[in-house]
Amino acid sequence: MTQLQKGDTAPTFKLESTRGEISLKDLQGSWTVLYFYPKDNTPGCTAQACNFRDALPGMNAKVIGVSADDMTSHEKFENDFSLPFPLASDPGNEISKAYGAFGKKNMYGKEYEGIIRSTFIIDPKGKIADVRYNVKADQDTDVVQKTLLSLQQEGGNVGEHA
Repeated sequence: MTQLQKGDTAPTFKLESTRGEISLKDLQGSWTVLYFYPKDNTPGCTAQACNFRDALPGMNAKVIGVSADDMTSHEKFENDFSLPFPLASDPGNEISKAYGAFGKKNMYGKEYEGIIRSTFIIDPKGKIADVRYNVKADQDTDVVQKTLLSLQQEGGNVGEHA
């Protein structure tokens, strides 16, 4: 698995989401938090999504959640928890793999492949400003919020502070 680093160009994507088709190109000019999570309506994923929901007003960024779940599952998850951001479907895990957010995992001693909970802050120019793999669902939003504020105050060119 190839992992992305700060300063890398964010891999392009075009995915179906609960708000229509969404692409990296559509996000140019805005700070974006792209987070990958394993499964809708599970305790950790619900906590993470709700934390992003609650933090969103103060983030000055677009937030997009990505998993392999289908649109029916995403729509129910979004509606059940009043999520104010789109959930995108990556059924073949192509985008998860491009971002290094798919690979070997271990649960209860069993190894399997799946989405690795990961979060990326993408700057307005489409560069990776911050990347975190294997994040904790209940702590991710606090770290992202602090990092995002710091990056936005610095002025945004990740090449200068990568």
